[in-house]
Amino acid sequence: MAIVSNRRSVMTLFSRPLDPHSHRTRLVLAEKSINIDIVSVEGADLPEDLLDLNPYHSVPTLVDRDLVLYDSRVIMEYLDERFPHPPLMPVDPVTRAQFRLALYRIEKDWYGLAQQIDEAGDKKASDKPRKILRDSILSSADVFKAKTFFLSEEFSLVDASIGPILWRLPVFGIDLPAQAKPIQRYMDEIFSRPSFQESLTELEQEMRQ
Repeated sequence: MAIVSNRRSVMTLFSRPLDPHSHRTRLVLAEKSINIDIVSVEGADLPEDLLDLNPYHSVPTLVDRDLVLYDSRVIMEYLDERFPHPPLMPVDPVTRAQFRLALYRIEKDWYGLAQQIDEAGDKKASDKPRKILRDSILSSADVFKAKTFFLSEEFSLVDASIGPILWRLPVFGIDLPAQAKPIQRYMDEIFSRPSFQESLTELEQEMRQ
């Protein structure tokens, strides 16, 4: 991956190659061109460093000197404040609160449904969360249509969170209808960004091949 340093950097990210929470964190790193070592965590056996650092043994986990962060939304906001250019959250307190609310809803609804689909034992068990996720995305078509990005004319942490979910729609078995043109336009805009392409692992690239 382009965002992995060839030399050991101060910051390290423990990341799963197929996890959307890890993906949105990697996308923020790529968007800001942050030099970082990425440790790919696969399977049930976790690195000893991660077990020692994170009491929840979860990914993504960011290590920056003595600081250890292990919630993707906390990590994203920390990176945005630690590396302020380009800014990925608005300065205005009211707009910033609206963006944070959007992040909360996307994480609680879309990421929660994505997890249900992933963990479903068979197609029948995943039918309900799949339908709810599809309907929820389609119901947001007017928001996708209103501006270049979600709620804004500039790429933000909200887009960094939405992109990984929309990228996974084929894996989830979700097809968008012809009338979802604003969402398709948005996906084309997001997926064509160099930062998005740099954020993808090889396994994530295969999701749309």
